[in-house]
Amino acid sequence: MDLDVIIETFPDYMKGLVLTIELLGGALLLGLILASVVAVMRVSASKILNVTAWSFTYTFRGTPLLVQMYLIYYGMGQFLWVRESYLWFFFEKPYFCALLALTLNNAAYTAEIFYNALIRLPREELEACYAFGMKRRTVVMRFIVPTVMRLSVQAYSNEVIFMLHATAMVSLITLLDITGVARVVYARFYTPFEAFIVAGILYLSLTLVITFVFRKLEQRMLRHLQTRGLS
Repeated sequence: MDLDVIIETFPDYMKGLVLTIELLGGALLLGLILASVVAVMRVSASKILNVTAWSFTYTFRGTPLLVQMYLIYYGMGQFLWVRESYLWFFFEKPYFCALLALTLNNAAYTAEIFYNALIRLPREELEACYAFGMKRRTVVMRFIVPTVMRLSVQAYSNEVIFMLHATAMVSLITLLDITGVARVVYARFYTPFEAFIVAGILYLSLTLVITFVFRKLEQRMLRHLQTRGLS
């Protein structure tokens, strides 16, 4: 193993790490907002809203993320009306295209997680909230949202890890994330093991942090279900 290559390129990997975290954080935040709206549409009594939400999740869960990213980055530039409109200011930038693709994909999967949690809400407890005279807003904030979060936390943690790994695809549209830097290092020094072992360690480290955070979050959310031992 050539440690000189690793030491020399380590600052580049750190820049790639920052970009990876930026894309992951942005996609998760925007995806969470969009997913919440889509999930509510899925359980809506309106057939139009229901079908629209189902079509969105089916489309982005049913096609590979790489295809979605290519369609957004390379495909949108094919249309003259896009290039001649203000939209081109965004679509000509690989960062925006990567963030958009990751956000839409994440929103589709997260919306399905939230939808499954919503349909599993204990109806008796929900009816009890209204029977006690709670207002709709209070029911949503004090019962529905916390319950959905508890029911979703395990599946959502897996989705976050999946999105972390999915960010590696942005290197295919010229962005220098962790994987993008590894590819450049490999092409420059012809040391594939050194180039990608550093990338692998960084991804493993991020996965470990995410797993730890969600484990603590899950323990906190389910604390009321834990039985206390008798002293």
